[in-house]
Amino acid sequence: MLGAAVFPAQAKPLDIEDMAKYPAVSSVSMSVEGDLLVGIVHNPGSGGEDTAVATWDISDASKLPTDTGLVPHAITPGNDRMRMTFATALSNGKVQVLGRQAWTGQTAGCLEGKSTGNERTFVNKFYMSDLSLNPRDMEEMFSKPGMGTRNAAMEQCLELQASLSRIVSMLPLDDEHVIISRGGLGPTRYFKYNMRTEDEELLFRQKGNYQPTLLDRRTGEVLVTSRVEPDGTGDYDIEYYFLQSDGEFRKSEALNSKASKRFTVDVEGVDDATGKYYVVTDKFSDKAAVHMYDATTDTLESEAVAAHPDFSITSVIFSSRKADFNQVIGIRYGGAVSTPIYFEPTLKAIQEQLEKAYPDRRVQLQDTNEDFSRVLYTVSSSANPPVHYLMTDLKRIHLVGAERPWIDADAMRQTELVYYTARDGLEIPGFLTLPKGWKKGDARLPLVVLPHGGPWSRDSAGWDNSGWPQFLATRGYAVLQPQYRGSTGFGRELWLAGDAEWGQKMQDDKDDGAAWLVSEGIADPNRMAMFGYSYGGFAAMAATVRPNSPYRCAIAGAGVSNLARLGNNWSNNRLQRAVQGRTVTGMDPAANTEKANIPILVYHGDRDVRVPLFHGVDFYNAVKRHQPASKLVVIEDMPHSLPWWPEHHRESLSAIEDYLATTCGMQPNA
Repeated sequence: MLGAAVFPAQAKPLDIEDMAKYPAVSSVSMSVEGDLLVGIVHNPGSGGEDTAVATWDISDASKLPTDTGLVPHAITPGNDRMRMTFATALSNGKVQVLGRQAWTGQTAGCLEGKSTGNERTFVNKFYMSDLSLNPRDMEEMFSKPGMGTRNAAMEQCLELQASLSRIVSMLPLDDEHVIISRGGLGPTRYFKYNMRTEDEELLFRQKGNYQPTLLDRRTGEVLVTSRVEPDGTGDYDIEYYFLQSDGEFRKSEALNSKASKRFTVDVEGVDDATGKYYVVTDKFSDKAAVHMYDATTDTLESEAVAAHPDFSITSVIFSSRKADFNQVIGIRYGGAVSTPIYFEPTLKAIQEQLEKAYPDRRVQLQDTNEDFSRVLYTVSSSANPPVHYLMTDLKRIHLVGAERPWIDADAMRQTELVYYTARDGLEIPGFLTLPKGWKKGDARLPLVVLPHGGPWSRDSAGWDNSGWPQFLATRGYAVLQPQYRGSTGFGRELWLAGDAEWGQKMQDDKDDGAAWLVSEGIADPNRMAMFGYSYGGFAAMAATVRPNSPYRCAIAGAGVSNLARLGNNWSNNRLQRAVQGRTVTGMDPAANTEKANIPILVYHGDRDVRVPLFHGVDFYNAVKRHQPASKLVVIEDMPHSLPWWPEHHRESLSAIEDYLATTCGMQPNA
């Protein structure tokens, strides 16, 4: 009998501490001059419980070791309130550092969240420094304008909005300026920001519904704007406006479309030789491809200049080097992982050389300098956490650092891209992660169906920073990540098929994936569960109240339970309301809690402003009367999105592991 087959001895499960503590090194980038690296590392002595920013001096390649990791030039930690989360190398020896801290107070509409009363949230602080990372010389970025208003409330609002500022263009040919945007209260503004003096020059103030879509990579000038306008029928017009030679913007009829049609239209850049624009669009095919658009004649060419037969093109890669600035040097497409195809001969040769050196891994070229004598790259896979390397003079390899060197990659199995057929005939992609050593004919596996958030998003077969797929697979679970209808990146048909199908056909796709794995002899039909986060949490809540559930239990992290109240929140953002909010209808779990037929673990962070805590608490309180084995875990200081603190990972992973094994009775080999 198949059920009596012996399951091979399991490798050591991925330990909770392996995913809980911060990566040893992450967010590594290189300056355009190729003389320094910056990244986030463990705060020395913290045991991975805190972070610091580090720089590496790579100006003299002859002094860089090849047999050991590079030694940081300087390391500077955060403080008791601020944790370093991100860093990027700028130019002229400058680096930018992002710190994140918990904050409680009245946002009054200045940040995402409640407009009245206190909000428990997070704010960001941006700092600029140099190779030395001297704390006394670290300057807070984006905080200068607007101060001194003599209005305490406005002063606080402006300070909060500084945390929303971001660099939108590095201006590769300008070693002193970057382009930044400021959002929050009032219209978004775009400035040319002087990194030396902190002076700002206003380039564009959002007018009405117009927002910049493409900036000139040399000057920061706005070349393309877009807006969303109601058409009087309940639908919306999505319009694009292109800068003409006379300095005026003219509306494009060729690119415009209705929100209900929801064509992908991404204006990627302009061709210097012809003045035509590179546009990634699916107006002519199910999968997005690269087409040329002539703004002078308002003509979008139907024949693609770059396309992939199975996946959408996601971006066009332009050179930032002076030698071939703004030339197209490659494209990326969304396969099992985001994959580059380089046209530039040296980059193509480097990519091919490294892919041969690291078979079955994803090689991602991060940064290069002008003559390619410095190339920063990352190697990873679904079973191998990222490792950062520096190549010098196109031949010497230097280890910068591994993100999680304590993890045993041999205990994990690569994630596979699979396809199955939904009950109505639609082909659904999915990502399947199985325990190491399991093969057909072995005992059927307990299954966890793990839908992604969004839902306008997708998973990949790369390393997952949440750790969930491998955390579960190394414990003996089969893990299916269905790319259900409504997912992006696999074609327009699959994307649009999810409209107004929350908890309905979108949910069928997940159940059909579980049924397919049962038919394949992989999953045990008596030991299946659904676990998801954000929209995936909604899916877990929907699974709890749908009749004839195929699952023993569900786990919802930061799940949306009340579609009516979600719609109210969604309507605060005009673009979301016009393009996405109108699709958020279907079966509402909050209105069907009396139908709960399986228990659910609900966990939620108390600093989540994206999906407020009431979604989880209200659903749990309503369901527990019908399913007493349900459980609620409120995690202190946890926000909605990564990066989470070690204690957040520790508490959530422990709760997931225990609930599956005990309350759900899903213990592998049970």
